[in-house]
Amino acid sequence: MLAVRAPGASHRDSTTVNALCISRRPDRFCRMIPALLLVFSAVVYRVTTGLLIHSGASWLSNFAPLAAIALCSAAYLPKKYKFSVPLVTLFISDAVINFRYGAPLIDPQILVRYAALAVVGCIGVLLQNRVSLKTLLPASVVGSTIFYAVTNAFSWLSDPGYTKNFAGLVQSLTVGLPQYSATPSWMFFRNSLVSDLVFTLLFVVCMNVGRSTERSRARAARFRPAAAG
Repeated sequence: MLAVRAPGASHRDSTTVNALCISRRPDRFCRMIPALLLVFSAVVYRVTTGLLIHSGASWLSNFAPLAAIALCSAAYLPKKYKFSVPLVTLFISDAVINFRYGAPLIDPQILVRYAALAVVGCIGVLLQNRVSLKTLLPASVVGSTIFYAVTNAFSWLSDPGYTKNFAGLVQSLTVGLPQYSATPSWMFFRNSLVSDLVFTLLFVVCMNVGRSTERSRARAARFRPAAAG
């Protein structure tokens, strides 16, 4: 026996599909809002602690999840935001901190920092199709290590205070220069590693919350016309 389609069903179905298609893009943005707010909070935190360092709060040194922002943004965000979000947020925070202390906004050390974050972002792109805590937490450790090793190795090469041999490289990666003995290099690495892991965990949670909200809205939009009819 042939099935008979109810009059108006085709029009109602097409209306539902159109409504879902129209709402798809706003929903994608909505699911990003918690993560973007987290990135914004991390930037505000970095600026605040950056201004406090010279007031004696040395235990906060480098407790800023720069590598994690680059990793998670590249892994989760849409293509046009993958690298722009971490690099723009870093630039803004650098601009505020450097203006406060009269430091140049663009110098070789800062450019190397941006390059290191881009490398970490590439790791995030490689993981974008299998993002989870199981993949991102180890990647966060790798990203923190890469960022720290690259930036400190450049300091070793460019700072005349370091001897240009293996011992000088080890010094740059462990204790740093004597004038910065209050916050040795290993403390910078420890703080950045902890902050990166915490941020990665929170970022994954935020994205999962955003996706759950998106799925709930999609289900509500799918069943609302049937209920209304």
